[in-house]
Amino acid sequence: MTTSFTNITANTRLRNGLLLGGLGLLASFLVVRSKTAQAERENPPRGKFVEVDGVRLHYLERGQGPALVLLHGNGVFANDFEYSGLMHQLGERYRVIAFDRPGYGYSERPRTTLWTPDAQARLLHKALQEIGVESSIVLGHSWGTMVALAMGLQEPDAVRGLVLLAGYFYPSLRLDVPIVAQPAIPVIGDVMRYTVSPLVSRALWPLVSKRVFSPMKVPDRFRRLPPWMALRPGQLRASGAEAALMVPAAISLSKRLDQLRVPVQIVTGTRDKIVNPAANSERLHEDLQAGGQSSELHLQPGVGHMVHYAHPEQVVSAVDAIAAQVGEPMGLRSERAEALAIASESGV
Repeated sequence: MTTSFTNITANTRLRNGLLLGGLGLLASFLVVRSKTAQAERENPPRGKFVEVDGVRLHYLERGQGPALVLLHGNGVFANDFEYSGLMHQLGERYRVIAFDRPGYGYSERPRTTLWTPDAQARLLHKALQEIGVESSIVLGHSWGTMVALAMGLQEPDAVRGLVLLAGYFYPSLRLDVPIVAQPAIPVIGDVMRYTVSPLVSRALWPLVSKRVFSPMKVPDRFRRLPPWMALRPGQLRASGAEAALMVPAAISLSKRLDQLRVPVQIVTGTRDKIVNPAANSERLHEDLQAGGQSSELHLQPGVGHMVHYAHPEQVVSAVDAIAAQVGEPMGLRSERAEALAIASESGV
């Protein structure tokens, strides 16, 4: 009798627990769906679209002159280059094309493809051809540096040079990968990214932002980036998948560095807490120089991972250095850019 009563009680508790858990997931799903819809209403696509191999890509385009492609890092999207001010400065004398990489912003990311840096590079080469760009300088930040490297390795005739910001180039132990990669796990990850994961990520957003900018303060310009655009279920899957791909991608690319034949400018912060600068950017520079390849390293003292926010003018100088090295004709400067150039040359 006692055993039977105990079993009934346990079953009742289990049913109640499952019911409460289900209701919690349903409530989370409704909140995430509402926040996602609101974010997309308030932040509609502001660029252009190009379709390649059945994949629709969104990109921003500014300015005129030699083509310059910008590739963002994990967790953000192309607008990050606008918020930093980098796109505006570069657009004064380059044709700047900033892609939402597959799965980010308003670009698609079919699940039928494993979106390694090489796969993304092939897609972007075709997209550039589709919009009339035969050759370009390619700039990548963080995870985007691996895609930039893959582009330079695959099509050196189409890539005039590379500018690599705070990049990850060599495999290392990453304790954060198992956590960040969870939304990309089939079934379980699918449930989580439509329910709990976006809510947890939103609660952690201020701490994560503080870490990527540390030791700098998070600038007001970055706060313009709408968190819920970055935390939509589809983008969380892309971010998770790329976290899981970090180490194998770095292994693949680092084995082919001796095949790189385009000039490289490397910019990194000395206080980067996301990617060890000595083990990545500084090592890459040393390896390229040892192989007789063209590489220049620019260290930003006291700067963290978001180097393009700290000193965007240094990034612009790195792009200009590539353009000068490959004999790329500069576009006509705006009146403001011309005034700044004259003042700089005269030492004012």
